[in-house]
Amino acid sequence: MVGETGREEVMAVTETARDPAAAAGPHEPGWAGFSSATRTWFLDAFPTGPTPVQERAWAAIGRGENALVIAPTGSGKTLASFLSAIDRLGREPAAEEQGTEAASGRAPAEADGVRVLYVSPLKALGADVERNLRRPLAGISAVGPTRPISVGVRSGDTPARERRRLRSHPPSILITTPESLYLMLTSAARETLRTVETVIVDEIHSFAGSKRGTHLAVSLERLDDLLGRPAQRIGLSATVSPPEEVARFLGGPHPVTIISDDGRATPQVTVSVPVENIARIPAISDRRTRMERALA
Repeated sequence: MVGETGREEVMAVTETARDPAAAAGPHEPGWAGFSSATRTWFLDAFPTGPTPVQERAWAAIGRGENALVIAPTGSGKTLASFLSAIDRLGREPAAEEQGTEAASGRAPAEADGVRVLYVSPLKALGADVERNLRRPLAGISAVGPTRPISVGVRSGDTPARERRRLRSHPPSILITTPESLYLMLTSAARETLRTVETVIVDEIHSFAGSKRGTHLAVSLERLDDLLGRPAQRIGLSATVSPPEEVARFLGGPHPVTIISDDGRATPQVTVSVPVENIARIPAISDRRTRMERALA
């Protein structure tokens, strides 16, 4: 593991998937450590198994590292960022079981509160992620008994009544925007964030080097000040250049592992045209002929 921050250190932990044979297999800590319910659901939903990017991301996340995952759209990087946390939370005892654990001398699970914070640059993207999370949450719980995991959304469009509910009954996973995160950290709602363990920043390239990104970086440091230990940070992007700069933005004073899918496939795009000459579409040709006759 690398030591203090610095350009050389960020580059030293860069990983790529150029050689599929060298990519991490299913015995890496992340995948191997998943519950049988999580693995069963995943293989039922994706019979071809994890992508190299997912395997490498799970390995880094499983080791507790901050990670910048760079992969094209459709490679499964968003699911990779969430699945480790979903698996971890799902195996914890439910709230009603924690009293029994304490009585037996075992350490109780973390108090209820926001455990995973997902930051999206767009409210619409956050809404899509909320819908997409329903599939693994429902699928894993259908395979085997798991601790209930709730999902909430906090944005500028969230009604006051819903905001109060989020404060009194914080979800396990909170989806928000940088602006709403700032407002939470400067209000009583920050108490619901004291249990955060993982922060996922989607489309992180849209923040790096911008005023909005500076505000987000300050908010992430403020969040860490609330916590007993810094939250694990995971950044997602389909395109980042240069990745070392974005990794430093994501990690702040902490090192970041860069997981890059440099072996990405080039999409095959086919354009089908229903006519031989698109410039001679009958309707256009007929109108032109009528106009020429009228002007003759």
